[in-house]
Amino acid sequence: MIEFANRLRKNHTHLAKWARRKGIHAYRVYDADLPHYALAVDLYPTIEDGLHLHVQEYAPPKSIDPEKAATRLAEALAALQIHFDVPDENIHLKRRRIQKGDAQYQKLNDEQRMFAVEEHGCALWINFDDYLDTGLFLDHRPLRQRIGQEAAGKRVLNLFCYTGAGTIHAACGGAVQTMSVDLSTTYLNWAGENLRLNHFESDSDTHRLIRADCLEWLAQQVRSSHPPEFDLIFCDPPSFSNSKKMDGVLDVQRDHVGMIEHCVRLLAPDGVLYFSNNYQRFKLDSEALQHLKVQDITTQTLDEDFKRPPPAHRAWRIQRA
Repeated sequence: MIEFANRLRKNHTHLAKWARRKGIHAYRVYDADLPHYALAVDLYPTIEDGLHLHVQEYAPPKSIDPEKAATRLAEALAALQIHFDVPDENIHLKRRRIQKGDAQYQKLNDEQRMFAVEEHGCALWINFDDYLDTGLFLDHRPLRQRIGQEAAGKRVLNLFCYTGAGTIHAACGGAVQTMSVDLSTTYLNWAGENLRLNHFESDSDTHRLIRADCLEWLAQQVRSSHPPEFDLIFCDPPSFSNSKKMDGVLDVQRDHVGMIEHCVRLLAPDGVLYFSNNYQRFKLDSEALQHLKVQDITTQTLDEDFKRPPPAHRAWRIQRA
């Protein structure tokens, strides 16, 4: 316990100074720094209810004695409570396993308690208990900020939009139009709540929410006689999905070239596509995309709290050549 407590204190001292300097509120303070304390710990200072901790335990390998793993987890939770001085109910524990299909997005509970957090001038709803993730992927914070900074006067498309955090940054950044596409009604409704939280009309002509299979929707738009045009596209697909709502199966390694080419066909002449994914073994097919201007911006889109290898995601800035 002492070893974990010391590492936690060291990390928090460093990252708290960095976060204050950068105006960052929610961030990751610990990510399996010590192999025998295999946890990720995220801090969420909520607007209405103070600090909450989202703790994800990486499932230990079968070679680890379950009792020993349980003891270490209990030690870590005790250290977190002492260090951050938060009540039990403000510590939210999840166990991460290898996800299949859309299991990452399946409901775990039905508490329906939402808390608001601030991110670079935007307010976003968080749910700590009902899903494996909170509704906000913290590693994409710099990319969302970049989208907000570049969105003024632009038409923005957010594909695989999840809870619409990227859309909120675009809207708050002055986008003249946003379109957010996702297959999940739950997450589109969540995106609508995020829009309303920031005083935008949800599902209006200005901020449209579209429930669709993103690959199928892209193909339909490209085939259209009058396809829509966008100045900025954010595409962050899952690594793999075989959701029952889809007609086919999405495999980002197999499908990314066609996905990127369809996105580029919807770009205005000087438009920009930000393409990202978190598949650790992903390799961009540079040869198939050599007719495009492709820049790897991964290091620019990872903040101090996600500097530890391997990168939490990869990201590219793509334009017509």
